Amino acid sequence: MSYKENVALGVGTSMSVKPEPQDVAMPRPFAPSLNANPSTESIKDKPFVKPEPRDTAINPFTSRGIDLPQPATNNAPRREAPATPKAIGPRYKVYTSPDDIVYSPENALGEGLGMVQTLQESIKNLQLGSKMRQEVWDREIESLTGQTAPTTLIAVCGATGAGKSSILNAVLKDNIVPTSGMRACTATVTEISYHNKPTIDADVSFLTQAEWSEELKVLLQDLVDEDGNVKRSTDLKSDAGVAWQKVHAVYPTISQDLLVTLTPEQIIARDPKIAAILGATKKIVAKNSKDFAMEIAKYIDSKDQSRGKKKDKKSKGDNFTEDAVPAPTSMFDKVKAAAIKEKDKKKDKKDRKDKEHDPNAPALWPLIRQVNVRCNADALKTGSILVDLPGVADANAARNNIAKDYMKKCQCIWILAPITRAVDDKTARDLLGDAFRMQLMSDYDDHSITFIASKCDDISCTEVIRALQLDEDEDLEAIDERIDENEDKAKALKKEKTTVERALKGIDEEIKDERAIQKELEAHVKALKNGDKFTPKLTAKNKKVAGSKRKNSRRGKAGKSKRQRSIDDDDDSEAEDSDGDHSDSDDDSDAKSDGSNSDSDSDASDDEHSDSKSGANSGDEEMDDEEEQETPESLKSKITESKTKVKEFRGRQSEARKQKKTLGDQLATLNKQFTVLQKQKNAFCSLKRSEFSRDVLKEDFRTGLKDLDDAAAEENDPDNFDPAVNRRDYDQINLPVFTCSSRDYVRLTGQVSGDGDPTCFSNVEDTGIPALQEWCHTLTLSARERSVKAFFKHLETFSASVQAYVEGIRGVTPADREALREKWETAEDNVSEDDDEDPYGMQLDDDPFAAILGGRQSGLLYTMKEKSPKVDASGQPVGITPRLTKEFSTVIEKNVEQLKTIFRDGLEEKCQVGAANAAASAVATSDDVAASMHWQTYRATLRRHGSWRRDLNVELLTPFTKNIASSWGKLFETDLFKAFRGATLATIKELLSDFESSAALGLKDRTKSQAELCLKEAEVALQKTIAIVSESLSSEQKEISRCLAPHVQEGLVEGYDQAMEERGTGSVKRQKDFFHKYIEDHKDNIFENGADVIMERLNTAAASVGSGLAESLGQLAQKIEVNLAVLWEGGNDNVEQAMARDAIVKDIDSISRQVELWRTSERTKRENEQQYDRLVKDYLVEEDTEMD
Repeated sequence: MSYKENVALGVGTSMSVKPEPQDVAMPRPFAPSLNANPSTESIKDKPFVKPEPRDTAINPFTSRGIDLPQPATNNAPRREAPATPKAIGPRYKVYTSPDDIVYSPENALGEGLGMVQTLQESIKNLQLGSKMRQEVWDREIESLTGQTAPTTLIAVCGATGAGKSSILNAVLKDNIVPTSGMRACTATVTEISYHNKPTIDADVSFLTQAEWSEELKVLLQDLVDEDGNVKRSTDLKSDAGVAWQKVHAVYPTISQDLLVTLTPEQIIARDPKIAAILGATKKIVAKNSKDFAMEIAKYIDSKDQSRGKKKDKKSKGDNFTEDAVPAPTSMFDKVKAAAIKEKDKKKDKKDRKDKEHDPNAPALWPLIRQVNVRCNADALKTGSILVDLPGVADANAARNNIAKDYMKKCQCIWILAPITRAVDDKTARDLLGDAFRMQLMSDYDDHSITFIASKCDDISCTEVIRALQLDEDEDLEAIDERIDENEDKAKALKKEKTTVERALKGIDEEIKDERAIQKELEAHVKALKNGDKFTPKLTAKNKKVAGSKRKNSRRGKAGKSKRQRSIDDDDDSEAEDSDGDHSDSDDDSDAKSDGSNSDSDSDASDDEHSDSKSGANSGDEEMDDEEEQETPESLKSKITESKTKVKEFRGRQSEARKQKKTLGDQLATLNKQFTVLQKQKNAFCSLKRSEFSRDVLKEDFRTGLKDLDDAAAEENDPDNFDPAVNRRDYDQINLPVFTCSSRDYVRLTGQVSGDGDPTCFSNVEDTGIPALQEWCHTLTLSARERSVKAFFKHLETFSASVQAYVEGIRGVTPADREALREKWETAEDNVSEDDDEDPYGMQLDDDPFAAILGGRQSGLLYTMKEKSPKVDASGQPVGITPRLTKEFSTVIEKNVEQLKTIFRDGLEEKCQVGAANAAASAVATSDDVAASMHWQTYRATLRRHGSWRRDLNVELLTPFTKNIASSWGKLFETDLFKAFRGATLATIKELLSDFESSAALGLKDRTKSQAELCLKEAEVALQKTIAIVSESLSSEQKEISRCLAPHVQEGLVEGYDQAMEERGTGSVKRQKDFFHKYIEDHKDNIFENGADVIMERLNTAAASVGSGLAESLGQLAQKIEVNLAVLWEGGNDNVEQAMARDAIVKDIDSISRQVELWRTSERTKRENEQQYDRLVKDYLVEEDTEMD
């Protein structure tokens, strides 16, 4: 087929995907954006980065090949039904039984979105009765299709060196978070989220010019002493060292002396390229983690900026082999290969030239605010977002501030510490801190805080066995017995192998000697044949050589010569019967006897020596005369005999070598077994230590919470305080604790290469990382399940509304329909088609807080816009929407005032008492902090307005926050919208009652059933609205509870600055005295105003709640009218519309069945999990009972 034919049939063409609509169902008046980065202009000379592709993973439509709906517009034209309705198939999988469904929240949401798409396609074939219905339904579909799985922010914090980056890489199953040489990673917030792409993408956002200028001011002050002289510090951890390290990294060409003479603005102006980067966002798209590491290193590597390039070149050179690039076979291939080679040469030359010309390239890590990474990690697939925070125990103030700010926004917190410090140093308490644990009183649950003990493979079995008293543990004894048995076998085999090796060495020597004898004999034979004189050395055994006469010409050596010949004879005779082992000992003994004889000879008299010499000579002559002469035949016989011996030695040598190899293999096997056994022992001890650590940490955490509760109870009612009474069930407080070994995990899974074998664990599960990966899914499970339930409920009510409209057109007479329309329909001209700002008729100023700040002078804060509505005889607006919006406005205003009253009654007095307590202890607290600090640290704290390694502003507020903590938590745990919910439903029910009463007698039953359906849909919409507003209020109250520290800091700024003006001798004391006096003079105003700030912020939050409710209830009023309008709207009764209505009824029936099947599958899965948990619990109880 041709291309045109394929196109005509829709073959080979890609499906177009419309843009994803924005969810405008409900405003979130308080929720701040976590990833908001200021827009910036393009940066000159920036490296080319591939544009980031559109992330389509948010909405499951794209993965299903489904067109996304376009956002609805208020002035969109009415739909015109097509001439022939399009027949479409379901966009979801149709199940017949819940047993066929593999339930998960993600699967349910994906299939649910397919159901919405099917319903949307069916609705397109209908000719709707009114513009309002079109707008309401478009809004409903937009809200449903915009439904995504919720996300959960998880803050990962811990002291520097705790292993955060390694743990994160293990959880992600990829080396995404830089480790080791990149110190700047710990100074930057790194947010890691999921996307459904094979690439690893990142956005690197930089500080704005104002932010960098503000930081430069502090850094410049750290670089000079009180007299304005430059601090020459070699300690990089000191204030001056840290400041110089950061500034010099960005501006390497500015000397320290010049730097302190410049203002922040002048410093920034010296490098236009750096100035252009400020406020910008760099995008990175990498194919894999290796490429990503090289790209991100350009921005965050704080040591050697050229190191990444060096590695890159080296790696490219290493990877460019003949195997990687096929050898050129044709002329074209050869030319192409040569061109590539020449291009690489030029590139390498250019890189070297750039490096030579720019050795002091600036580093960018001090300028980075945040890094947002997106990857295809399975652990993040269900909505977890990991946030790698700077070390909370780091000495760098910037790192601490970043961690504190981000911890406010995260729903969950992971605290990491090496397992040794986690228990020994009570790190759980130290890292949480008194100020942080105070937050647990109100919003702690089993998921909000997780403790991770890292580096569990760092183990000393001896120390663990002694500390935990494991000497008599049966399992450990069994392992030790196997280890001892292995060592005994190895010892025996080593001994046997040593014996064999010694014997083999002796055989080798014997073979060597025999071969030397063979050569001498062969040379002797040759000499005899040629008639040459030959003097044997190795074979001379009391035999006279033919044709020569032996004479002893060695005067004074006759005795020794005879003895040496005797020794040689003994050696030769013994060599035939002995092996290599014994020959060594024989040689030693002979040498000793030889030495003793020499000593005796030297001690003898000259006469005796002469006699012995004479006797030896005469004896030699007699023996020489008796010796037979050697013949060629006798020599050849000896050669044959020697070869036979060598052959025999060869056989013995072969057997010895085989035995040696067998013993070596057995030893290697034992060594492997020993390694396995030692790892088993390491793993056993590590798991026992982990079990002990979990129990200690959990109990330590419970103790900390009880201390906090007791302190609050004593503060509130000291007369009736009883420490023996528990304020909550502390046994139910179960701090999740994970003990992990990321190093062994990545080795076992092959995530890294070249690091050797694991040192402790042989099983991946024992490393604790798989459990932590599963925990990522668990943390989001409840939110995901709630989201799916709300989605199906919304889909169900919307489907019922559509079905009611389709079926409701029939059975109503024109007269009855017109009567209902006249009384209840809102006039079309009552809603402005040109007003895009407020399409629902709610009168809201551009500023959502204008009503609170005095911007409106009308009576009601939330009213309809005055658009000349249709009115009845008494002047009241006609229509459901005008009536409900007016009544809703009154309900909202009452709710806002009620919230203000609740806040005032519950917290105002507590805030005033807390302010008084803080003011009373402020001077003492300030003096204690000053006395506990080194003078340089105290000055650095003043310079940073109280927030440095300790936050003086927070410590001054401790009495205040302690006094309000308990009441604050109880207040926001109550249902603040209970009265509002009841009043809103009462308003709706009253309208429905009036609507039923106005219906004709024949429509009473139909009107009642429609009103019930309408009420059900209104309840679902109201529940969703209240949930969103409650979540927004919860976020806002957390921000308000933390607004006091900035307020106190602002009130003390003048005191901090004036104290720093003290110079010269005794300036430190004068600084402390001045600040002491300043706090004493201003403490009352600062803390009293702090109480007022709290109440003002709460009142503003209540007003913002009203603004959000006004918009949502305006939409709800329209939805109610659309639901009831089925009783007066007429439809087109032509054949096409009848077919379209029948089709949509069938679709809705199918969707309803599928929704119910998914719900049944979810219930079945939950019941099975609960039953499994009960069985496991019962089993553990039985095990504990048996052990007892």
